[in-house]
Amino acid sequence: MNAPTPLLPIVDTDVLVIGAGGAGMSAAIAAAETGARVLLADRSLIGRGGATIMAQMTVAAALGEQTEDHWTHHYQDTLAAGRGLCSEPLARILCEEGVQAIRLLDSWGVGWARADGHLTQAHAPGHDRPRCVYVDYLNTGPAVAKTLRAQVARTAGVQRVGELVVVDLLLDAGRVVGALALHLDSGDFLLIRAGATVIATGGLTRLYKRNSASLNMGGDGFALALRAGARLQDMEFVQFFPIGHLAPRLVGFDPIMWDPFRYKLGGKLLNRDGVEFVERYGNASEDGKYTTTRDAATYAIIKEVEAGRGSPAGGAYLSFRHVPETALRAAFGPIIGRLAAAGIDLGQRMIEVAPIAHYHMGGILVNTDLATDVPGLYAAGEAVGGANGANRLSGNAITEAVAFGLRAGRSAAGSAAAHGPLPSDEALRAAAAPVIERSSRPVDAAARPNYATLIEELQAVMQRHVGPFRDDGGIRKALVAIAALRDRAGTGIPPGGPQDPVRLDALDLRNMLLVAESVARAALARKESRGAHQREDHPAQDAAWTLNQTIAWRDGHWTLARQAVDCLSEAPVAPVASGLRTPVEKQA
Repeated sequence: MNAPTPLLPIVDTDVLVIGAGGAGMSAAIAAAETGARVLLADRSLIGRGGATIMAQMTVAAALGEQTEDHWTHHYQDTLAAGRGLCSEPLARILCEEGVQAIRLLDSWGVGWARADGHLTQAHAPGHDRPRCVYVDYLNTGPAVAKTLRAQVARTAGVQRVGELVVVDLLLDAGRVVGALALHLDSGDFLLIRAGATVIATGGLTRLYKRNSASLNMGGDGFALALRAGARLQDMEFVQFFPIGHLAPRLVGFDPIMWDPFRYKLGGKLLNRDGVEFVERYGNASEDGKYTTTRDAATYAIIKEVEAGRGSPAGGAYLSFRHVPETALRAAFGPIIGRLAAAGIDLGQRMIEVAPIAHYHMGGILVNTDLATDVPGLYAAGEAVGGANGANRLSGNAITEAVAFGLRAGRSAAGSAAAHGPLPSDEALRAAAAPVIERSSRPVDAAARPNYATLIEELQAVMQRHVGPFRDDGGIRKALVAIAALRDRAGTGIPPGGPQDPVRLDALDLRNMLLVAESVARAALARKESRGAHQREDHPAQDAAWTLNQTIAWRDGHWTLARQAVDCLSEAPVAPVASGLRTPVEKQA
């Protein structure tokens, strides 16, 4: 007979927030401010994992500090970047509530850069005017994360637990009522009982061999949502940052650091022959500064490489040799010094750059309360699908994280307060029993696969066949490879002690395989090229595909469906004021 399952400890809370990046910390603060008890859980240290702390660039919000602006103009640019697939209600929340979110961070002491008494706003690609704030050179993300960590610490009612991996969500009568989690420091499982749960675990770019992600960006939240019965949306749209650092070797710098240099100083993208090539692909520059969106720049670089005009390492050159040293130092003085210490003189040497998986536009399907279609389950930040459509506008990520986090936290707290009694200890343990059994199934040590190697193989498959450019044959090869990797991985999760890397790799691989398959299936179904989804065998955008795809995984089967884009009944109109543009026209 099997040994009886030990009685796991149970932690009670009103709102469980999974993920402690910008979205998760914002959700925790907002929920706690309503009086709710909040458990903020993260698989790394609180506020020190995820994408927010890695962001080194700018944050978009129509603050109108230096140039007259209104959120409706930001909204129009967001829709244009999204190629007709943005959920207009979610895009409106991002742009309208994003203004208050960025000012709230300012009131908490984030330290946005200022000039002449106004916040400094940069003109990022895809925006019609200077709109993006920043902190200090490449320190924007760390400053936002630090500010939110401090605010979380000041907020009563938030319990912070790091080194906690949520293995699965628990349901009672179709409602999410908590989670089974693994505490890495002890190696033990515990149960969390919660009136509502917010998934704020970020994106999935760790699925790719070349990525800008931290180790906890493997799509955990998407896998949790799928296994709980929630639908995902637009999973095919993975944004590749066009100028990720490729060469020379650079230690201690974020690989996506070059964008502010490029659009602030007019960095030139050159091919092997030293020729600017972006305009060859219909992407004009303005006043010598690139304003093209990321999907278009990615396309241009990859096509130059395929034509044999790439740089030695397989990318393109990024050159600032035409920029006077005084201008380089005035714009990025300390960074110029750090680069020089690393042997890179931007006045003399070109950098090699190439596309790198950076952001995911798809995600969990939610309504304007950030509620999923599973009662008790909410999502925030990059885990949400729909707001950015087929391609995210530069600078929208942190704005989305904070604005959506605040709204999701308030919504989840309201849901928890309105819900009746939660399941008893006995009922919660009964709900967890099959999950515990599945997650504790013994694995023969002699036959145990190398999970880390399987993860690397999955990343290579996704990079090659479901990367910036796809076709029918390649995507089908990816699906076959994913199925083979799943067979090799098996269904068991090896037991382990504190901080056991093998056990964690097994849990990660389980999630990554499920999410990778959702991306590949959605990419195979969308037979057109649009935004970040580029099909070599269907190179044109097709008006018939101006619709969203949803995907669900229930009872071991996939269901892929199409639905009309969620549009506002009336287009928002900016107030008439001197210097403002004419009223916003609704996007078709």
